[in-house]
Amino acid sequence: MERLAQLREAMIDAGFELLALVPGPSLRYLTGLQFHLSERPLVLVVPQRARPVLVLPELERSRAEALECDIVTYSDATGPASAFEAAAAALPPGRLGVEGRSLRFMELELLAQAGIGDERIDAGAILAQLRMRKSAEELVKMERAVALAEAAFREVQPTIAVGMRERELAAALVQALYGAGSEPELPFAPIIASGPNSASPHHFPGDRKLARGDLLIVDWGATCEGYFSDITRTFVVAAEPTQPQLEAHGAVRAAARTARTLAAPGVAASEVDAAARDALTEAGYGKFFIHRTGHGLGLEVHEEPYINQNSAVALEPGMTFTVEPGVYIPTLGGIRIEDDMVITQDGSRSLTSLPRDLLVVG
Repeated sequence: MERLAQLREAMIDAGFELLALVPGPSLRYLTGLQFHLSERPLVLVVPQRARPVLVLPELERSRAEALECDIVTYSDATGPASAFEAAAAALPPGRLGVEGRSLRFMELELLAQAGIGDERIDAGAILAQLRMRKSAEELVKMERAVALAEAAFREVQPTIAVGMRERELAAALVQALYGAGSEPELPFAPIIASGPNSASPHHFPGDRKLARGDLLIVDWGATCEGYFSDITRTFVVAAEPTQPQLEAHGAVRAAARTARTLAAPGVAASEVDAAARDALTEAGYGKFFIHRTGHGLGLEVHEEPYINQNSAVALEPGMTFTVEPGVYIPTLGGIRIEDDMVITQDGSRSLTSLPRDLLVVG
């Protein structure tokens, strides 16, 4: 109920009389319940002062009965429209805040047709403010997610070999993540990018076989009670690193260290990005750094605060995010080092502990 009270205070400050949540991280944050976003709409409408109303399929009722809210259900035969109309009768008028990145046209139309909300406004910013600062309990879950991810990779690392396909390594890592204790819903499918493929930051693992001398990017994470980890390390396959590989990796490692060291309460997220960007530019790799320095992490793998050039967010204790500078050079390959960070009372600390050296595998 503390989170509901905090949400209502934020709604008052933002001028929302109502707020609608759909299945996803914010609904889980508020209620502790996880539902699938499906063709059957499910919406929780929270008024500033009245009792919340949950519209959901009848088949999901038993999962929601412990919530302190009014429940309105519908069947596949009746459809959801009448349930939304019944919900509207129990709700006050006023401005309706919605999740701009999550609410679909289907839910928006049902809310509008039922007359829920006089005006619909994106409430993403107030939800982000609630979730950016992690509690001690949330941090325990994130640290556990990091530990699971690191344990899984330690199991897989000795099996990496020349001739292994990218998709084989990805599958082995997924199996190890589950074996280590990760929940089935991983943050994302592991990124395994070798040789020329490593120059693509979000490469999908394919049939390419690891070759001697390849740069190899491995980007993966685990899940603990809904909270995610996200780690990246870069390796060389079955050969001593070349001088160009060492120089590029050294520049990325130094940029990451500079950004991690700067991160502290009161520092703007854009300053952390600038620290990494300036370090890579001074080393001669600036034009090859083609993405932001990091992103918030928690119930979503990408959430606020975003560590980019335009972010005005001042870092605060409890905020969690990645620091992951990288360079992507078509003639050489890609290099990325990613750690999960938390802002402390007097600085920051890394939740991740795997070596950041350019290690040889295979």
